Amino acid sequence: MLRLARRIPGAPGMERGGALRCELRPRAPPELRGQPRFVPPGSSLPVRPSRCGGAVPGGRAGAGRAAEAAAAAAALRGGRAAMAGAAGPPLPRLLLLLLQLLALPAGRGNRTGPDSLYVSEYFSQSAQKLSFYSWYGNAKLFHFHVPEDTVLLRWLLQASRGKGPECTSMEITVHFRHGAPPVINPLGTRFPANATVRPSYNISITLSSVVQNTTFVNVTTPAAGDWFIAAHLPEAAGRIEVKGFSTPCPYMFQADMFVLRLTDMPVLEPGVPMPHTVVSPAKPLHVKVFVPKHASGMRFQLSSCITSEQRACSVRVLLGSITLPQSFQRSLTCTGSINCSLALDSPPWEKWLQIMVESLGTTNASVSLEMLASFTVCRPGSTSSFLNFISLNQSQAGARPGAAGSSAPAAGEAPHNVSSQRSSCLQSQPVVREDLDVVSVRYRLLNGPSVPVNPLSPTVLLLNLNTGMDSGGSLVVNLLLNKTSVSLANATVVACVSAASPVLSLNATQNCSTAFSHGYPLSVSTSSGEAMLIVLYPQTDDWFLSLQLLCPRGQGDCTSAEAKVTVFAYLTPCFNDCGPYGQCSLLRRHGYLYAGCSCKAGWGGWSCTDDTKAQTVGAQNLATLLLTLSNLMFLPAIAVAVYRYYLVEASVYTYTMFFSTFYHACDQPGVAVMCIMDYDTLQYCDFLGSVVSIWVTILCMARVKKILKYVLFILGTLLIAMSLQLDRRGVWNMMGPCLFALVIMVTAWVHHGAKRRHCYPSSWKRWVFYLLPGITLAFIAISVYAFMETNENYFYTHSIWHVLVACSVAFLLPPRDKHKKPWAWSQKLTCRYQICQNDREELYAVT
Repeated sequence: MLRLARRIPGAPGMERGGALRCELRPRAPPELRGQPRFVPPGSSLPVRPSRCGGAVPGGRAGAGRAAEAAAAAAALRGGRAAMAGAAGPPLPRLLLLLLQLLALPAGRGNRTGPDSLYVSEYFSQSAQKLSFYSWYGNAKLFHFHVPEDTVLLRWLLQASRGKGPECTSMEITVHFRHGAPPVINPLGTRFPANATVRPSYNISITLSSVVQNTTFVNVTTPAAGDWFIAAHLPEAAGRIEVKGFSTPCPYMFQADMFVLRLTDMPVLEPGVPMPHTVVSPAKPLHVKVFVPKHASGMRFQLSSCITSEQRACSVRVLLGSITLPQSFQRSLTCTGSINCSLALDSPPWEKWLQIMVESLGTTNASVSLEMLASFTVCRPGSTSSFLNFISLNQSQAGARPGAAGSSAPAAGEAPHNVSSQRSSCLQSQPVVREDLDVVSVRYRLLNGPSVPVNPLSPTVLLLNLNTGMDSGGSLVVNLLLNKTSVSLANATVVACVSAASPVLSLNATQNCSTAFSHGYPLSVSTSSGEAMLIVLYPQTDDWFLSLQLLCPRGQGDCTSAEAKVTVFAYLTPCFNDCGPYGQCSLLRRHGYLYAGCSCKAGWGGWSCTDDTKAQTVGAQNLATLLLTLSNLMFLPAIAVAVYRYYLVEASVYTYTMFFSTFYHACDQPGVAVMCIMDYDTLQYCDFLGSVVSIWVTILCMARVKKILKYVLFILGTLLIAMSLQLDRRGVWNMMGPCLFALVIMVTAWVHHGAKRRHCYPSSWKRWVFYLLPGITLAFIAISVYAFMETNENYFYTHSIWHVLVACSVAFLLPPRDKHKKPWAWSQKLTCRYQICQNDREELYAVT
């Protein structure tokens, strides 16, 4: 529908001052491109330049404002959503804001009349650092509120990246949706079986040679209320990066919103013809009409259309507002002086409906016309009132004691009920909204879970989701047909879940659609008595569940037929709590809360129900055994330390082996999980034991005096515990103690070598058979830990890390002092005289 225009400095056709232009060009129908439909049926795309934003270079203020008003009016034509991109040298933020404010005029003009007042408003949110996508929590959400009577909405999208060598070309995906956060699926995974998903509207912003990209998105006559933008980077590579080893490139994204609002939009009174004038083709007319509650239909009529030149007029009328990802704006084209009309079924209840009229003439002649809007308001059944429902229920209980579960009415009741159903267009059942927790609501029917359904008029249930904090979960509707209550064989109960207004013609059209949206159909029958619907991120609005009984053909008169349907409806943060292989996380953007599922063990999808890449139970058990049993390789290191009288070091290795084993047993994503204590405690103890093991091993190799060694043991352990509490995953929590211990070791070795006047350690066998293999194993372990671990091979690479580190400790531990005799248990247990020996250090050569 639109071709993006890039800003090229000095290019022909660019105005001084950096004005941005975009062109409207006809393209293939949207339904052939798989994109949301923004152009109403019957409308066309004129091939003419459209001013998307810019600054007026010089001139008088009045002339500049007139030019700006004309430029903004061009963007309002056709009721379309428009985009314009600007890439190149980064524009200063103040200049961008000035461009937008100038392009959205605030003042008096004659677009809908000589005294119309437009107000420009600007809304901004702080920039967010983008993340590579692996689950919904990686998408950065922006939440805006569009005020009523907005005729033009413009988003300013700014994307930027760092300037370092690690920053490469990147494509940013931006999703838009009205009423609720966008439902996205960048990974192409499966949704739950009963979820109905409609793809979100999205655009791509590319950061290639430039460090900043600026894109404008225009939406004319947008729907008032909440609008959401979600931005993310491509799919995550899956490599586990150690914090501090590499510096990721920062990709930033910010969304600003500008609105042009008409403060005195004319009101079209129902049933009253109102004359209006379209001043010129460049200045469309905007009016609004309020849709009352229980309106089953609306009829819009346009008559007495004539131009100021006394010629036959040609106008286009657009009813409704644009919503993304799908827009169902209705279009009506009128030519000549004959009357034209448009009928709408189930218009949105208790809402203002925008109507835009634009002239299709080629001259600047004004158009005079007369508009009339009329509504068909139906009368709900007697149960629409709570008090009436209570009295009705009591009268039925008195007439039919003990027959609450029966589907047959009492003798004196049937004619009254049937006549009441004939005269009413719907039977409303009272529903109580019960808030349970954050984004958690249960709907309870006062009449009990069973709802009577008849073929004469639909039974309607109101599901209130208009608090503004309900759109971040999943709406679940479950229908269960009581087959014994159906009085006709092969009868079917059709249902429709819709927003803004209920569907009241299920028996006639069986079409689950309202005037400006598509609902979600359901059906239950004697052959299939249960149906479920999951609406992911339902938009903020009043939702309705309509049910009606369809009689099979050839069954004769079925006006007295009835069926009982049990309805369970609730709002939950995550459907089925993300299942056994997922974790439901509550996310927050400022004061707005929404939920998402983080999947484990290879499972994917919105609710962790996609098992395409899932690990089998055998693979999960193997991974658990590898990560836990690999810690037993510390047993040789513990035995060597005990044999050489390094009892403190052996205690540290035992502590590390124990907590590493049970931490990894608790950290498993699948079903093979065992937690002996809190997960966070196990993780902290595992990290602490790992770093302290390296610390005491290097200090032991330094061969310093015992008193100094134990002081360094205690002091270093306390400092390591503090640093891990500050940043558990920081690389310097491990590298800092290691480097400091290495400095101490090298200093001590240089001192010993200078004192003996030969290399320390002096034995070549110590270097060849112990130190070099231990150092090699340690370097390989660090390389595997820092550069080779990914989400897919974590079980194997981290197990290799355990084995290599434990083996390197066994090689690097120094030999015992020569004056220390081996453990002789027979001598320890026998009472005899012992010769005292000098335990002073440095009297024996170290080999």
